[in-house]
Amino acid sequence: CIFLPNTYEFYWNTSADEFVNRMLKEYSNFWNTRRKSLAANIGLNYCEVSVLASIVEKEQSFRIDERSKIAGLYLNRLEKRMKLQSDPTVIFAIGDFSIRRVLKKDLKVESLYNTYLHKGLPPGPICLPSIHAIDAVLNASKNDYIFMCAKEDFSGYHNFAKTSRGHIRNAKKYRRALNKKKIMR
Repeated sequence: CIFLPNTYEFYWNTSADEFVNRMLKEYSNFWNTRRKSLAANIGLNYCEVSVLASIVEKEQSFRIDERSKIAGLYLNRLEKRMKLQSDPTVIFAIGDFSIRRVLKKDLKVESLYNTYLHKGLPPGPICLPSIHAIDAVLNASKNDYIFMCAKEDFSGYHNFAKTSRGHIRNAKKYRRALNKKKIMR
């Protein structure tokens, strides 16, 4: 959790200790008073923020304007002591990063990173989250969403729902669109 994606200048003779000390210094500078206060407000420590940010990063890698909404959804799940049920954590648990669609059989893979089996955050980040993803968690939108499903227009955005009934409706719309897409091929 101490590594932050950025550009750093190192020389070829930098020792491992010097590298780690530099990363710790960058980490300390990053976690300024404002960010510390925001983390405290959402009830997470710095490492937990990075772990959640890594999930948000993998859930939404190119529609970054949606990240704070996704972060809010996951914070709601954590608050309700629900399983996060994040597909990217399953992909990480399996270790096959070419997976494009998680299947029901994948959800049974035993790993502390499988958030379909285990409540709470996984033991560590599933990727090196961007500063944007970390800030999206720290500034998560206040919402009542518990569920999300990819939008049926394949725009890369999600439909959000507050109830399982709403989620089932959204999932049906997405599956119908997927089936139409398969037929058109």
